[in-house]
Amino acid sequence: MQNKGAIRLVAVLIAIACIYQLSFTWATRNQEKKAKAYSQRMVELEQKLPSFSLISDLDKAYYLDSLGRAKERFYIDSITAEKVFLGFTYKEIKEKEINLGLDLKGGMNVMLEVSVPELVMAISGNSTNAQFLEAMKLAKSNLSPSRTDFIAIFGEAWEQVAPGQRMSQIFGTYEMRDRIKPETSNADVLKVIREESESAISNSFNVLRNRIRRFGVTQPNIQKIGSTGRILVELPGVKEPARVRKLLQGTASLEFWETYENQEVYPFLIEANRVVKEMLDVDKEIAAISGGTQDSTAVAADTAKTDAESLLSQIQAEDSLSVADAQLAEQNPLFFALNPNVSQGQLIPGACVGRAHYRDTAKIGAWLRAPQVQAVFPADIKLMWTVKPIDAAGIIYELVAIKSTTRDGKAPLDGGVITDASKSFGQTSGNPEVDMAMNAEGARIWASMTANNVGRCIAIVLDGMVYSYPRVNSEITGGRSQISGKFSISEADDLANVLKSGKLPAPARIVQEAVVGPSLGSESINAGLISFALAFLLVLAYMLFFYSGAGIVANIALLTNVLFLFGALVSFGAVLTLPGIAGIVLTLGMAVDANVIIYERIKEELRAGKALRLAISDGYKNAYSAIIDGNLTTIITGVVLAIFGSGPVQGFATTLVIGLITSLITSIFITRLVFEWRLGKNKNITFGNKLTNNFMQNSKFDFISLRRYAYIFSIAVTIIGVGFIFGKGFSYGVDFTGGRTYVVRFDQDVTTGDVRTALLQEFDGSIEVKQFGGGSQMKVTTKYMIEDNSEETDALVDGKIYNALKGFFTHEMSLEEFTATTDNPNGIVSSEKVGPTIADDIKRDALIAVIIALFAIFAYIAIRFRNWTWGTGGLVALIHDAIFVMSFFAIFTGILPFSLDVDQSFIAAVLTIIGYSINDTVIIFDRIREYKTLYPKRDLKDNVNEALNSTITRTINTSATTLIVLFAIAIFGGEVIRGFSVALIVGILIGTYSSLFVASPIVYDLFNKLHAKQAAKK
Repeated sequence: MQNKGAIRLVAVLIAIACIYQLSFTWATRNQEKKAKAYSQRMVELEQKLPSFSLISDLDKAYYLDSLGRAKERFYIDSITAEKVFLGFTYKEIKEKEINLGLDLKGGMNVMLEVSVPELVMAISGNSTNAQFLEAMKLAKSNLSPSRTDFIAIFGEAWEQVAPGQRMSQIFGTYEMRDRIKPETSNADVLKVIREESESAISNSFNVLRNRIRRFGVTQPNIQKIGSTGRILVELPGVKEPARVRKLLQGTASLEFWETYENQEVYPFLIEANRVVKEMLDVDKEIAAISGGTQDSTAVAADTAKTDAESLLSQIQAEDSLSVADAQLAEQNPLFFALNPNVSQGQLIPGACVGRAHYRDTAKIGAWLRAPQVQAVFPADIKLMWTVKPIDAAGIIYELVAIKSTTRDGKAPLDGGVITDASKSFGQTSGNPEVDMAMNAEGARIWASMTANNVGRCIAIVLDGMVYSYPRVNSEITGGRSQISGKFSISEADDLANVLKSGKLPAPARIVQEAVVGPSLGSESINAGLISFALAFLLVLAYMLFFYSGAGIVANIALLTNVLFLFGALVSFGAVLTLPGIAGIVLTLGMAVDANVIIYERIKEELRAGKALRLAISDGYKNAYSAIIDGNLTTIITGVVLAIFGSGPVQGFATTLVIGLITSLITSIFITRLVFEWRLGKNKNITFGNKLTNNFMQNSKFDFISLRRYAYIFSIAVTIIGVGFIFGKGFSYGVDFTGGRTYVVRFDQDVTTGDVRTALLQEFDGSIEVKQFGGGSQMKVTTKYMIEDNSEETDALVDGKIYNALKGFFTHEMSLEEFTATTDNPNGIVSSEKVGPTIADDIKRDALIAVIIALFAIFAYIAIRFRNWTWGTGGLVALIHDAIFVMSFFAIFTGILPFSLDVDQSFIAAVLTIIGYSINDTVIIFDRIREYKTLYPKRDLKDNVNEALNSTITRTINTSATTLIVLFAIAIFGGEVIRGFSVALIVGILIGTYSSLFVASPIVYDLFNKLHAKQAAKK
């Protein structure tokens, strides 16, 4: 083995890099453990206070739970900007830890869609032109899963309805006069419409991103889905789904406000600080009086007071406040949380009146909203936070003083007057700026506002948050102005999009949603870890049993593979989901395949009489071709899954592809390094034992002679299966049909019949109920009003399910408790909503993924083996395997005691089976090709049979290890992926069969026909 030193160095460096990446996850967990321990100490101290006994027994548990969570958050907030590990802050290491998907952590996944037809109507100024309305109607009817570009479809519809007429007569409105002239061509009009729509969608994205940032979710994920107008939002750990829905679907409100100067507001803040102190002092007096009434004697009271003071001092010490800080917080509570905008004893000019850590903004807001405090300020003052932090650490926000000058309290100018906004660069400074243009009415008001506020600031506010508050240098007439500030290029783009959004009503509607409660997430983690650990141990034991000393080396490679795999997942920022864990576990089962191929090759060389060193060298050389071909075909299916899948399917595909690559590296290089090290020390290496050394060594099965029986069996099962597919059909998952699915957990065992009967009374037949994991948990699916995406409909459906099922609980449960997915152990523990258009897209993408995977594999094999017959044999076998699995689902759905829904996970299973089956087939093809080259004069039947018999040990070992893994997933992996794992088990069994009895015999028959035709021509 050449370059051993370089390979060893690279392996060590990769291992160090992986350990480094994974260390952030350990460090994060360590800090969170400290936060948990801190909160527990606080709870214990609170329980010892005399006042705690005054709380009723019913409220104590809730109070302590709330206190524990609050103290835990306080601890985390206190270290957010502190360096806690290797010079990184807690916030930075939190961002570097391994990301857990919603199915493992709990939370909410939402797909929002901005209506492009509504945007086109808005750009037209809501035109009532008959031809325009007819073209819009035709374009909407022409939308389909295969054609989603509404603007292009509208252009075609316009040419049908109004051939030869210019669109500029419709879209050349006053607001668009600078971009669309009467002579503007239709193609250019469509280009402008597309740019405006994309700008509105981008702004919706930015607005949502900033709303989510304010919501306080850890590691949120938000991304635009191409040019579809769809936005994906993932919120791990979110606890208020109803609030999230309202937050995400609210229409943005852009406003321009006059402002107060800092020096004008500061006297009111001083008075507010005094009032807040008085409020807190009153609270303390009430608490003291309440605490004193419980003791009947003065001595007891003094003792209680002493104990309380002692405990309070402990709590104060635990909260890490110095004596000076504690005194300052007590005397000046508002100014301790809100730092006045002062520098060197002087008030800083401008509209900013103070700065605060994000953890204190809610507390400050609550104080400022108190009636006693509001009475201190003039009625026309509104205090608003900036949308972005001002410091590099991202934790300090500014408080801006808004001045309300209108009688109705509304902003004097809103976003409806903006006709255009774009990023530019200052002529003198070269810094990013924003150019803004207004209509005539807006220009008039803007001129008045700027004239009255020269030298002062005007705030640009969206969703009640200040995006910018530039200072006015002079009156601005004509409606055009530049907004300058310390903008980055991206911030200037964002602000321009915010300003442009004012004229485009582009509300986002939820078209797909999934909510997973933390209890279900923790169960998924436990199930996934159990299945992972058990499968891993079984694979290690199997390799050790079958290959003895070499098995230990393979196990070292597997352990290294796990390290590399998790390190790569963290490095790439991949999200670990439950299907992802299944992908990792399946990768472990398939990872031994390369070792098995190498080891069986080495054993063949040893049986040929070669010395150990030479046998190992030749075994590796002869195994490379089969290993690379087999893994590449499986990687192809993984890449197709990653491109066309979504959500959990992508998580599975990502881990599968990364796992295959890392297993390929470790199986070839790590094992070789260990072998070379052993050989260098003249140590012996065993590749089996008395039970396994000669396993299937002298098999002489005549596979080719059995092919007719195999053909008859396969055709018969295919016909029966197709009959069930078209007769009985499938049980489709909600992501293929559209609808709402809820997993409801009861506090006692219930029957599907009783639950279904109760729900039918509310939903008039459009309901489906299945048991999900146990008698106390049911899966409820309905298509009721699924085409209506409004919040009211979501609430209506939730209410109907609650009304139907509330009587099945032993303890009375309110609607809020029932639907509080992430706070309750019972009630709705997860939910999913898929709109009809999303369902159509998912079905289309699934079909495309399968077709592309099949074509890609056929093309690869045909090119790699330089003959279409190989590709045809492989393709027929893959179609055969897919039909077998589909037939199994059609036949046994509703019979087996777990879900066999056809959904995205089913498609992932089919594609995985395709990848696994072709991996097995290609390795056999590789051996057939080798024997044809070595023995060209030998009968083809003998070569094919010999190839099948020589690889039978590898086929059995690989299938056995993979099946061991899949049975572990099926039994211990949890209800969510049980159907998925069963599909894989069936697929592995049938894939092994098809490699031996379908693919290879078909290639044999095709070669014979080709040879017969060539002979006939001669």
